[in-house]
Amino acid sequence: MSWHRDSGPGSRRGYHHGNLREALIKAALELIAQKGPAGFTFAEAARAAGVSPAAPYRHYRDRDGLMADIALKGFETFTSRLSAAWNGGKPDAQTAFERLGRGYLAFARAEPALFSAMFESGLSFDAFPDVRDAGERAFNVLRDACAALIETMPEEKRPPVMMMALHVWAQAHGIASLFARGDAARRPIPMSPEDLLDAMVLIYLDGLGVREKSNRPPS
Repeated sequence: MSWHRDSGPGSRRGYHHGNLREALIKAALELIAQKGPAGFTFAEAARAAGVSPAAPYRHYRDRDGLMADIALKGFETFTSRLSAAWNGGKPDAQTAFERLGRGYLAFARAEPALFSAMFESGLSFDAFPDVRDAGERAFNVLRDACAALIETMPEEKRPPVMMMALHVWAQAHGIASLFARGDAARRPIPMSPEDLLDAMVLIYLDGLGVREKSNRPPS
């Protein structure tokens, strides 16, 4: 972060930010990590970025605008990491699906402030459709993965893709929110979040009949 101050004789004190938007986002993420997505004001974000309370209005109408920008960047990164984890379903759909779930947890652990901004800011999708669309793109990676798994099932036993995607999303997101975060909101459990998710997903897939009985471990 670079800024310069004008302080010559008789001049007004002013600050010129090299990259005001990025400085505000960085400051807001630090505040989210400390206080949560609802725990600070627009003025506090400006102060943490080292600018005047009026400076953020050059880029954002209000605090929600700043949070929306952060959430949008978060979903873009999230989509990229989920897509990389899925990797087109290679080497096979079930292996890639397990990797996708672990990628979900890894993001929550590595980017807890972004994760909070994306899912806990209470932003209106009507006011910020770009955030809604970015979230849909991330969800579509999971939905496409579910569709690929369903294609491995006998046609008469295939569940609706959206139903399965929502079920798996609820499992992955619940574990990420409770147990896999990289901040103080993480709750301790006597197993790793990855093992917990793997067990839950395998039980779910067994219930759907996705996995062949011959591939199941002995009971």
